[in-house]
Amino acid sequence: MNETITAILSAKTFAVVGASANTEKFGYKVWHMLRQHGKTAYAVNPNVTEIAGEVVYPSLADLPETPEAVIAVVPPEVTETLPAQLAVAGIRYLWLQPGAESETAVANAQAHDIGVVHRGPCILVQARAIWNMPHGT
Repeated sequence: MNETITAILSAKTFAVVGASANTEKFGYKVWHMLRQHGKTAYAVNPNVTEIAGEVVYPSLADLPETPEAVIAVVPPEVTETLPAQLAVAGIRYLWLQPGAESETAVANAQAHDIGVVHRGPCILVQARAIWNMPHGT
């Protein structure tokens, strides 16, 4: 397995950029799965204030602590804004979910020495395999 994937899945704190209150969307599923596995997972979305009774933060800069990793579940044009934000915050890892990917974002993350997962691996699939979680959790 890729070192960056291993490092991210070993992290304790996450931010899910593009978290959603809609339980059918991947932004919700990723956030929920991380929390279900005992991780601290902050929801980030400027258009939502609460998910399942938890506060949603409008931006990474608004989080109460610096997460170890960010999971992007947003359109590529939003993803492209993330590497600079991660660099300023000192966040070392970025996982681009399928659909959020952008070669510009990957290049910018690498230029800032941010470990980035891209080109297809879904964190839901990778985490279930590593954490031995049943499908649907």
